[in-house]
Amino acid sequence: MTAKRNRRKQTQSLQERLATFAERARERARSLPPGKEREMLLRRAKQNEVTSNLTDWLSAPVYPRRGA
Repeated sequence: MTAKRNRRKQTQSLQERLATFAERARERARSLPPGKEREMLLRRAKQNEVTSNLTDWLSAPVYPRRGA
C-alpha cells in the first residue's frame, strides 16, 4: 500500500518562502543566547538565502555566448 501525499497550493513563490523563513530564523536567533541552537538558526537562514539566490540565478534567461 502506498501512502497518499498531502498536496497543497503554494500561495507564495519559493524565493518568498525562503526569505520569510530566513527573516524569522534571524529574529528568533537574536532573542537566544550564544549557543548551538542560535548557530543552527543562523546557519539555516544563510542556507535559505543562498538557495533563494541560486534559484534566481538558475531561472534567469540564458544569453547566447559570443563567438560560439
